[in-house]
Amino acid sequence: MFGFGNSQAKRRQGPRGSFDLLLLLAALSLASLGVVMVASSSIAVADGQHIGPFYFLKRHLVFLVLGSCLAGAAMRTELKTLEKYSVPLLLFGIAMLLAVFLPVFGMRINGARRWLNLIVTSFQPVEAVKLILVIYLSSYLVRHREGVEYHLFGVVKPVAVAGMIVLLLLAQPDFGSAALVVATTVGMVWLAGARMRNLLLLGTPLVPLLIYAATAEDYRIKRLTSFLDPWKDPFNDGFQLTQALIAVGRGEWLGVGLGSSVQKLFYLPEAHTDFILAVLAEELGLAGICLVIGLYTLLVGRGLYLGLKGVELGQRFSGYVAFGISLMLGFQAMVSIGVNLGVLPTKGLTLPLISSGGSSVLLTCAMVGVLLRATFEINRAEDARQMATRMPAMGVPNAAAPMEATV
Repeated sequence: MFGFGNSQAKRRQGPRGSFDLLLLLAALSLASLGVVMVASSSIAVADGQHIGPFYFLKRHLVFLVLGSCLAGAAMRTELKTLEKYSVPLLLFGIAMLLAVFLPVFGMRINGARRWLNLIVTSFQPVEAVKLILVIYLSSYLVRHREGVEYHLFGVVKPVAVAGMIVLLLLAQPDFGSAALVVATTVGMVWLAGARMRNLLLLGTPLVPLLIYAATAEDYRIKRLTSFLDPWKDPFNDGFQLTQALIAVGRGEWLGVGLGSSVQKLFYLPEAHTDFILAVLAEELGLAGICLVIGLYTLLVGRGLYLGLKGVELGQRFSGYVAFGISLMLGFQAMVSIGVNLGVLPTKGLTLPLISSGGSSVLLTCAMVGVLLRATFEINRAEDARQMATRMPAMGVPNAAAPMEATV
């Protein structure tokens, strides 16, 4: 699976690929840590709702198994197939975002229309759109490389597509995912060689829109004001953040012990989803937070490194996919960690591979699977280049060259 073949010498018929082991270990470590923390943080919540103490843990494990199946299927799918159907996938993603506004398909929860009713469960289409957008942008950047690098209009189309998705997300409303889409799009286009001047020219008109979206509703203004001084109103607008900070402070260096958190006992809202890092900080301390940040650094950094290698090897689509997924996961993890530590305003973004969830767990696993597939194809291209350089040194004739006539 990882390219570790038999040590016995044998003739190679062609270049071989291998999945990146460090990246896989980082993802598995985060997922394993997530299972432990979901179990620890959700028992009190589930027991309080009288649905059984292990309800959320069982649900998380089911979606994690299904997500692993999606990741396995993605690891066996050639990226050229995804590249071929990038436009139909984008149209399908936009259709799902529009469907949430239809009374028959959409579901309104807590005043937001972000979910599709699948009868047996609900599904949040933005999680799939994140991956679809990365695939579409990677395909566009490959097809219009020179236009993106040298011309302003080469950057207009991907920014316009991202802007359309952002408008649909703000209408739901989902400001956190909208900001994530903007950051990932700008990062991918910039890594593809676009000039910063062109990005600034196109991004400047969006600033008033984002400011309006952030201040259009009273609850968003309260989030900003409570973020600046959560202790001003610790029992109302600043309740979530103050409880999270109390949990982080109680953890100190090594934590109070796994399962011994007090804040998760009905004090900290969304303890098993949005604020799971605060529970982790309380139980595992600064050491636990450093471990989580280190694993995300390894996952994202390794993905960006392999993406750069892919571009250098001519595997541009694989490289851009690695860039996009790494940025998406990295930005989401950074926002979630920042919210839990009081560095950023409260957003409804989960911690990838750790937080409990349904749609987020499924599609995050799928993202990791596609990322691993990209590393496989990048390593296969590197192996092909090494084979090509070894053949002349060994005196082996190039198969593509015509054979000389012998007498």
